[in-house]
Amino acid sequence: MKSPWMWLVIFALITPLFSLLFGAANLSATDVAVCLFSDCHDEISKVIFWDIRFPRVAVGFLVGAALSLAGATLQNVTRNGLADPYLFGVVSGAGLGAAIATVFINNVLRVPTDAKGEAFAIALPLAAFLGALLAVSLVLILARTTFGRKVEHMLLAGVAVSFMLSALSHFILYVGDPFAANQVVFWLMGSLARAEVWYAWVMLPIVAICMSLLLLFGPQIDALLLGDENALTLGVNVKYLRVLCLTICAGLTACVVAYCGGIGFVGLMIPHIVRNWIGVTSRALLLGSALFGGIFMVLVDVFARVAIDGQEIPIGIITSAIGSVFFLLAMKQRG
Repeated sequence: MKSPWMWLVIFALITPLFSLLFGAANLSATDVAVCLFSDCHDEISKVIFWDIRFPRVAVGFLVGAALSLAGATLQNVTRNGLADPYLFGVVSGAGLGAAIATVFINNVLRVPTDAKGEAFAIALPLAAFLGALLAVSLVLILARTTFGRKVEHMLLAGVAVSFMLSALSHFILYVGDPFAANQVVFWLMGSLARAEVWYAWVMLPIVAICMSLLLLFGPQIDALLLGDENALTLGVNVKYLRVLCLTICAGLTACVVAYCGGIGFVGLMIPHIVRNWIGVTSRALLLGSALFGGIFMVLVDVFARVAIDGQEIPIGIITSAIGSVFFLLAMKQRG
């Protein structure tokens, strides 16, 4: 095993365990070890560990992996290092779908309070995925009809779609019920505060299937880096592959937004770091991005929990603050 991979795997195993020590309540390393490998000493420790800490770490790692996979795929498919689910309109589309579902369930269906959990569990992921597909479709249409047929213009189309769908989301929140709107606004900031164990069980197969498909098409995605014409000469169905990859990215992003809200710029930063550290071929980039993205998100969540006593910073605010600086540096480097 090469050195970068060895360190990456080690950190991917250690970081989640290390993050279980941090939070509002004090749990020692002994308490964490006992709860993880045996029965907790008391009921309070059991609730803190299994109902709060462990779900956040598991979901956080999957969120980082999913967003990083989507970002790495978008950058390779569009041959643009600045591509990202947040800038590509996918997050805004998924957020619009989830906002519509939230307001609809609260205001139109009048679902009883005790049944809202089940309703949201079904409606949110589906609505977010449909919204993400809408964003992808609009980007493809605009890139071909308005901005021109060059793949580099897809990023411009994504920015336009992102602003448009964000405006629609804000309008829906403005005319919706104030209580529901308040829920959605906090959720759109991105947070792992409401993470539950079943979130991880829903996200795990989605991330695993999407990652397997992307790894399967790794050589074809590498061919796209040579240009569409060269990829065609190598026997790659460029149009089909690009639409398939964008759909997979929509599914990954919708999965994250549905349960954790809008967490931006992770898909922009992580692939750049991994590309410089491990390599540029798609399979290495995708595997490295998934591991490094999970590590990054777990660490950011720890900072969100402990930065301010008695309060928690929405994780999307932290990633956007870091990502905006990274975006400017990337633009400067690219000239």
